[in-house]
Amino acid sequence: MSLKKKIQGALRVKKIFYAPKKGQGPDKILQYTLAVVLVFGLISLSSASSVVSYDKFDGDAYRYFKRQLFGLAVGLIAYFILSKIDYHIWRKYALGFLVFSIFLLILVFIPGLSTHYGKARSWINIFGFSLQPSEFVKLSFLLYLAAWLETKKRDLSDIHEGIGPFVIVLGIIGGLMLMQPDIGTLSIISLISLIVYFVGGGKKTHIAGIILIGMAFFVLMLQFKPYQMDRLRCYADPSFSPDDICYQINQSLIAVGSGGIFGRGLGESRQKYMYLPEVSGDSIFAIIAEEMGLVVSTLLIILFLTIFYRGYRISLAAPDDFGKILAIGISSWISIQAFINIGGIINLMPMTGVPLPLISYGGSAILSSLAAFGVLVNISSQGKK
Repeated sequence: MSLKKKIQGALRVKKIFYAPKKGQGPDKILQYTLAVVLVFGLISLSSASSVVSYDKFDGDAYRYFKRQLFGLAVGLIAYFILSKIDYHIWRKYALGFLVFSIFLLILVFIPGLSTHYGKARSWINIFGFSLQPSEFVKLSFLLYLAAWLETKKRDLSDIHEGIGPFVIVLGIIGGLMLMQPDIGTLSIISLISLIVYFVGGGKKTHIAGIILIGMAFFVLMLQFKPYQMDRLRCYADPSFSPDDICYQINQSLIAVGSGGIFGRGLGESRQKYMYLPEVSGDSIFAIIAEEMGLVVSTLLIILFLTIFYRGYRISLAAPDDFGKILAIGISSWISIQAFINIGGIINLMPMTGVPLPLISYGGSAILSSLAAFGVLVNISSQGKK
């Protein structure tokens, strides 16, 4: 290889990997907060999943915990790599991210790949590994939107160049999710999309119009999906069907209430003994509240608020609109999903079946979340002082 080609190759590598300037660096508070949440999540999952894991895997009380460790390890590798890659490079592949998002959502309808869990068809099975494509769509679709909004900033009010294409693309993604159906993830992606559309320069009237259209579709969906109406009934009145339709929310409230101020103690949950469904997934916050009480539960909420606040600060300091939109989108994603999950557990809103980010069991979820944090850390490394 000639010297000229070696120099060109070295320059290409230098463009991909961003080295912080003197005095700059990644957001340390964000990194410390992320580390605390991850460690807390492993401890909580180890306790919450022990009984169901023991019952399901022939006496192995830590099978879910060990699988989560594997997902965490892969996620940390993705986090480290993406935190070092200059986030500007993703702008060039915006259209590819959109195609990739649609492709992922179509995979769940392919016979032989698709895996059913209850009424939802949101998973695929590849070589014995279960993956949830919609978790990766959260990041890939956000990358596309951030790049598109940066280029269309001055044309967002135009129906042909701005709001029209935005509604069409969001409608395609939303339609594929409704077909699964995955209402929880759809609600998160829709909220993130509206937030970044507003941050990117979209009009409030357009956002209000989209929300009205979404509400109309939701009402129409209830006519064809009556079990979704049951969730609204349980939210309005948990005593409506405590032993059947509203069983999960009632058991969640019992768990949260019995924890009191300081909790029963780590590992001392009673609800995890086959009373509360999905203790390792959607309902893990109820076990946390039961075992560790109001004080620790509140501190966990403060940690998620800190993640959002640091993401907001990173967005303000981002050197361009692409970084600004990405940062606010990623931090909104994690915090919104956390509060939708917690809100459902304590009946502040209807249950949607979304996991608690960075804590609930799920390799796809923790991998996509940590990859997103890697991008966010890289943006912080390039931010203005």
